[in-house]
Amino acid sequence: MHRKSIRTWIVLLMAIILTLTACQVAQPPSPKSPINLSVWIYYNGDQLSAFQSLVQEFNDTVGKDKNIHIDVMNLGSVDDLKDAVMNSANGKVGAEPLPNIFAAYADTAYSLDRMELVADLSPYLSEEERSAFIDGYLEEGTLGGGSTIKIFPIAKSVELLLLNETDFAPFAKAKGVTHEDLKTFEGITRVSKLYYEWTDSQTPEPHDGKAFFGRDAMANYFFIGAKQLGLNIIEVDGDDVTFSFNKKTARKLWDNYYVPFIKGYFDASGRYRSDDIKTGNILALVGSSSGATYFPTQVASADGSFHDIEMSVLPCPQFEGGAPFAVQQGAGLVVTKQSEEAIDASVTFLKWFSQPSVNIRFSVESAYLPVMEEANDLAKIKELFGGEMDPRTEDILTESLKTVKENTLYTPQAFENGDLFRNILEYSMFDLAVQDAQNVREKMTTGLSLEDACASYLTDQYFNQWYEKTYNELIQLVQ
Repeated sequence: MHRKSIRTWIVLLMAIILTLTACQVAQPPSPKSPINLSVWIYYNGDQLSAFQSLVQEFNDTVGKDKNIHIDVMNLGSVDDLKDAVMNSANGKVGAEPLPNIFAAYADTAYSLDRMELVADLSPYLSEEERSAFIDGYLEEGTLGGGSTIKIFPIAKSVELLLLNETDFAPFAKAKGVTHEDLKTFEGITRVSKLYYEWTDSQTPEPHDGKAFFGRDAMANYFFIGAKQLGLNIIEVDGDDVTFSFNKKTARKLWDNYYVPFIKGYFDASGRYRSDDIKTGNILALVGSSSGATYFPTQVASADGSFHDIEMSVLPCPQFEGGAPFAVQQGAGLVVTKQSEEAIDASVTFLKWFSQPSVNIRFSVESAYLPVMEEANDLAKIKELFGGEMDPRTEDILTESLKTVKENTLYTPQAFENGDLFRNILEYSMFDLAVQDAQNVREKMTTGLSLEDACASYLTDQYFNQWYEKTYNELIQLVQ
């Protein structure tokens, strides 16, 4: 080929390259594909409405700017959500793919983490961002220690004593009882006995006294009661689990729940203790602060009619002379392992949701507690909420925030078989108390006094029998 021809081809080729390059520069960039994140929750009522409203706000603001869209699926109950997540993780036929984010307690998160399906969020939070959370809220999400973050806290709750003040007042006046008498479990036991005897004296029929107290979440009673008495039932360090449950502590727990229960001083007949308040079966309960808004406003009277009641919100009782421990509870959000882009988008949403200006609105509308130190102040909550607060909600938040500030918050760490372990604590004493209370009532129909009907259940031998059985069941799960 002649040199002239070669030069011509080179010039032509360069012109083509320049033209293509110019075209590429001139073309507008293609829009970035949106990152769609699926979130599974179990909320209901006001909690569900509050969460969905804030997710929509995120989608319309930060999500829109960053091309992130959150899709929320409500699975119904905690157990339904747990089953759905485990079915997805195990690849069960017909199960949905694992969501990007799901609400979970430590035991469920632990199970998925053992399957290497949970993302560690610690690299996404600076030391300053971590220090903004309430002490202990991030610790629960380490799942066995270390500096990992496998559960991101967005809302928490504590336990409170809720009292039917209206029907408590005439009894309190007659017997000289005050709220001060309800600060300890021993005090609750004494007041419950007084109330049973007082109500029994109001009618000509013998042995028809009424119960004063009931509680939800018996496992919390064991874990927190033991901590107050100086015993940590479970300690987790990585894969090492240490179990402690001595007879002295167990007896204290027994004497202040099982014993008053079979005597009729305590009761649990409805699905929740708030149901027992509504039917007039009890006057006081220990329950979650997040469920306190469900405390009834009316109670059934003996003639079948209903009368209005006022609720008093009091601190959860503690054991006399015990250390100031209180339970922290509430599911956090878990991010599943996925693409780096999806994890980063998930963290963007979690950080937005946990910031005080957002988290406080969720707290007020759902009766949960904010997770940031800055947000756990009633004046700050009122300022950032910006709306009129329901008086009941204000009372609940006031006492809940006081609980957080005045106690060391505790929740048992997750471990293998932890859900089964908790289940034994939940029902071992409770089921026996319900069964034996029924037996006592049946014995009393034959003419036995309350003391004689209870006698065979109040021996050291009977307690030891329960203790040995429960201890062996628990230690087998740990071993």
